Amino acid sequence: MNVEELNKQFQESKAEDVIAYFLKEYGQEAALSSSLGAEDQVLTDMIFKNDKSSNIFTLDTGRLHPETYNVMDETNLKYNVKLNVFFPKNEMIEKLYETQGVNGHFESIDNRKNCCGIRKMEPLKRALKPLKVWFTGLRAAQSVTRTDMPIVEFDENFDVIKVNPLINWREEDVWEYINDNNVPYNKLHKQGYPSIGCAPCTRPVKAGEDIRSGRWWWENPEHKECGLHAK
Repeated sequence: MNVEELNKQFQESKAEDVIAYFLKEYGQEAALSSSLGAEDQVLTDMIFKNDKSSNIFTLDTGRLHPETYNVMDETNLKYNVKLNVFFPKNEMIEKLYETQGVNGHFESIDNRKNCCGIRKMEPLKRALKPLKVWFTGLRAAQSVTRTDMPIVEFDENFDVIKVNPLINWREEDVWEYINDNNVPYNKLHKQGYPSIGCAPCTRPVKAGEDIRSGRWWWENPEHKECGLHAK
């Protein structure tokens, strides 16, 4: 697998064509990790239109918004599937509460990253372990930490090929696709939440603010990743 050659190959390709290539080449060893946000819902629609048996999973951290569970249910019903759901290990959550309490993630970056590690990173590692390809809904415009991400890269942290079919999409492109294809979406998006994670760590953003400013809003922009998509 030559990442440089693949990026040249897909430089002008549609997202659907990028997805089709990797699904054909890797089958069940390729999967989308969905946050159930707008971008991932676009990819879910594209993937299931290509192959209804494709592998799509999500992480239930235990602290999601009710609206996120609603869109999970709507997605299952629309496509007549059951998304694969990975949970944190209960003994790790119990230890987390013992050591830093329910909302200790607000107290320091280390605490917050520890919480993300237990609720998101560890389940993600289990989900990705049998895979060779990891589809994500990342877009370059979402964050200062994502501006240089290519369509295809090799993620050494998880030992997988990471494919970002929407990396060059604008927010307008995402919503045009959702509206045109009647894709289920999280209703919080229409309440000022462009990026949605765990309920305690996500808030609406004001007009003109960076679209990721509602995630971990008490931290500096360069720290605003949980580790899933760290360089």
